[in-house]
Order: sequence, then C-alpha cells, then structure tokens
Amino acid sequence: MAQANYLRLGDACPDFEADSTEGKISFHKWAGDSWVIFFSHPADYTPVCTTELGTVAKYGDQWKARGVKPIAISVDPVDSHNGWLKDIEETQGTKMNFPIVADPTRAIANSYGMLAPNAEDTMKGKLTVRSVFIIDPAKKLRLTLTYPAATGRNFDELIRVIDALQLTDGSKVATPANWKQGDDVVILPGINDEKAKEMFTDFKTLKPYLRMTKQPAKTVKK
Repeated sequence: MAQANYLRLGDACPDFEADSTEGKISFHKWAGDSWVIFFSHPADYTPVCTTELGTVAKYGDQWKARGVKPIAISVDPVDSHNGWLKDIEETQGTKMNFPIVADPTRAIANSYGMLAPNAEDTMKGKLTVRSVFIIDPAKKLRLTLTYPAATGRNFDELIRVIDALQLTDGSKVATPANWKQGDDVVILPGINDEKAKEMFTDFKTLKPYLRMTKQPAKTVKK
C-alpha cells in the first residue's frame, strides 16, 4: 500500500472532516488557535493503546496549561471507538476528555503518512502505526515521531518537546540535550555578545558558539 504523502517539518497539516467520539469534526476549525497533539493508534480494544489513551486523558490539565488539544485516530469505525471508551475509563481510572477520530477508509491516515506497508505488526499497512504530530496554531507541523505497535509512547517526552517549542518560538534561545522546564538554555549563535547582554541578564560563554543562560519566561496563548 503506497503512502500518498509524507509530511515534513514546516508543512501545512491537511484539514479533514470525519466522525469522532465527540461528533463530526472539521479538523482545522476544531483546532482553532490551539496547539494540537494528533496521534494514531493501531486498533481499538488493544492493550498498549488502552494505556496510551488513558494517559493522555490523565494529562488533561497539563495539555490545557500549555494551550494544547489532544486528538487520536485509528482506522476503526466510531461505534468501535465509543464502545472502547468504557474499557479505557474502567481500566485506566480516568474520564476520556478528547476525541478519537474514525478513519475506516484510511484517507486521513494516508494524507498524514500513518501507514507503514513494511511493518509486520500493523498488518503491513492495514493498521496505523503509532504516529505523533505536534501542530502549532498556524496548522504547521512542528514535530513528528513514529513508534512501532509494540512500544508505548512517552507522553512526558512529548510535553517536554511542546515546552521547548513554545519557549523557543518566543525567545532567541534553543534547548540543549535532555533539557527540561527550568533548565538553562542556549543563546542562538546569530545573537552577538553585545546583543546578548541586552537580551539576557547574564550568560556563560563555554565557546563563542556555545553560550548558556537562564531559561526566559514563556508566553502561551490558551
């Protein structure tokens, strides 16, 4: 099964209309001015997917604090999704608080490149792999990750990435390896020392191209 498209960072993410567990959704209109974490799971009534969707629901306050809307998708029909919600809530001890999109024709999955024809654990492209798309308020793709069916996603890492994206969008900094909220950050090489002194109260020069400073405050539209 050939993929129709391959999304790259900075690309506009395709709009779509589809049924979901929260009714019919027009994706771009639903997203509004929010950030979005759009993620696919291979199938309903499966163990890893159940833990993943339960985790995303439990993180509801963390998404909200960052102005992020989660939305999931698989190739199962909406009736299957709705039946599965009860199992997720029962086994994960949480209330579902985001939509799951139904894509039985695989049209959305194809447009986002969620099908992997050579992956044995997703029936060679018949089921979606564990794709993740972080989409900004301009509907541009800012991060994409793909996990195999047997590996559950680390949503703490995805929150870390969102924190980094939102921080660096509003400041002339970058985040170093293993950065987490509150850690020191890197001043962009294009900012000379004179300008850096104006912009940052203090910084440490390790090399002319590597200058560390305290994390500036970030502003998130909610």
